[in-house]
Amino acid sequence: MRLGPYDLPANLFLSPLAGYTNLPFRVTLRELGGLAWATTDLVNARSLLERNRTALQLTATSPEDRPLAIQLFGSVPEEMRDAAVMCQELGAQSVDINMGCPVKKVVKIGGGSAMMTELDKTAALVRGMIAAVKIPVTAKMRLGWDDDNLTAPDLARVLEDAGIAAIFVHGRTRAQGFGGTVNLAGIRAVVQAVKGIPVIGNGDITTPEAAKHMLDETGCAGVSIGRGAFYDPWIFRRTAQYLATGELPPEPDFNERLRVLRRHFERYVQFYGEAHGARLFRRVAPWYAKRFGPSKPFKQRITKINSAADFDAAIAEYVAWRAQFCDERGELLPRFAPAPMVASFMRDDADPTERTAIPVPKGPVDVW
Repeated sequence: MRLGPYDLPANLFLSPLAGYTNLPFRVTLRELGGLAWATTDLVNARSLLERNRTALQLTATSPEDRPLAIQLFGSVPEEMRDAAVMCQELGAQSVDINMGCPVKKVVKIGGGSAMMTELDKTAALVRGMIAAVKIPVTAKMRLGWDDDNLTAPDLARVLEDAGIAAIFVHGRTRAQGFGGTVNLAGIRAVVQAVKGIPVIGNGDITTPEAAKHMLDETGCAGVSIGRGAFYDPWIFRRTAQYLATGELPPEPDFNERLRVLRRHFERYVQFYGEAHGARLFRRVAPWYAKRFGPSKPFKQRITKINSAADFDAAIAEYVAWRAQFCDERGELLPRFAPAPMVASFMRDDADPTERTAIPVPKGPVDVW
């Protein structure tokens, strides 16, 4: 597909997840294949202009981390404009505006989902950013503030007229947060509202089948995957193959999962330093474990690591403990294998109270 001046090899995107979609994760995913486009964690425009150390760390990239969009949030037009210029100077291929984050500490300053409630004001801010840079500007939104205010189609039309290059739409409202079922009809309404720019769907894509279902049901140009990439870092490669051939590749085996888990951890240590990287990785490793089969001791142990040695010990202890659930080849016995994943919008028994979203980091946004 095409996004602005870029011809992309696939229509698969990595969604920004605050506190998680950092450089170590993005590079790990790109190495596995299939990922066409990635976006940083959301970055406070003012903090970036002030060259806050954490903001600069969030925008850190590398030669293999391309193409890359930096996602900004804020509500002051001049700050957003100047921050977009800075993103361009930092080498980003695009700037994405966060209009979808439902978290109160983002919304209360007029950013995130709050931008969906004042269309004229938002359009003026967007036009200022577009006029200031040569790279494409895109927007990430939700369907609206709540079920009574599904403003996404109207906002999409306004943004297209303002010159936005693409729209990413999460199929939930701000009021839903990360719960409930993704509304595919709502995404389809956004697709139908625009004349020519690509609309990329997002929300609960945890399998290649879910990606194809969203594409087929909404007519969106591509899909953006967030949480699903933590359950299955291979999801982009597997989905690209499934869309191209109709054949569903198998999930990776346990040894491959461990290999990538180790590589991901090593990059955390290289990027953040050993002690800090190990502590940050405590919240990442349990998402890999969701497809390990029985893993309670691993989750308990890995969330206490402080060093590379602790990480290695946790892995060794878990591999030894897990053997009791495996056959002579080291494969999980069928009764212990995790059930296949099914997206909420493809299930009849979706529990609207089920909470499976990655938790938002604590503390002010500037320290995520």
